[in-house]
Amino acid sequence: MQRRQGRVNAGLLLLLYQISQVGLQNIPSVTLGVLVLNIFLFLNPLKPLSEVCISVNEGFYRRDWQRLLLSPVHHADDWHLYYNMVSMLWKGIMLERKLGSTWFAYVIVVFSVLVGVVYVALEFMLVKILSDPSYEMNCAVGFSGVLFALKVLNNYYNPGRVSSVLGFQIPSKYACWAELVAIHLISPG
Repeated sequence: MQRRQGRVNAGLLLLLYQISQVGLQNIPSVTLGVLVLNIFLFLNPLKPLSEVCISVNEGFYRRDWQRLLLSPVHHADDWHLYYNMVSMLWKGIMLERKLGSTWFAYVIVVFSVLVGVVYVALEFMLVKILSDPSYEMNCAVGFSGVLFALKVLNNYYNPGRVSSVLGFQIPSKYACWAELVAIHLISPG
């Protein structure tokens, strides 16, 4: 990943617009901190994506455990950042107010690490079940896994709601799965 100098990032600009529409004063502190951290690391990545993404090869065999912390807060491009952080904005506002800032911060940290662990475990199982070593090399970055976990938590605290996924009204308890399928169809890989 290169520093993003001299390039207009439409996704980043749209994200900043969304944040301004909500108003900084209306965004709880942990949610705002997560947004700021992800935007900062998008503009100033600690390392190239190939050195922060999590995979079976890098995380398990090479024991590069720092990737568990780095992969969720790095994004492939400005649209990846935009979609993840707009989702974080809305889920964070709802959940942080419900749980309180300390508990919400704890949940974010735990989910951030556990998502990488689960990802590596699932990829490792695919290698063994399918006898296909290519799954050891699949490398992931981004906050999406944390967002799916937050959506499940949000559905637990706010049952009976309905969400719109690609224009279809779906019970919120199934919306995270419908969103996962929709994202895969819209942006495979």
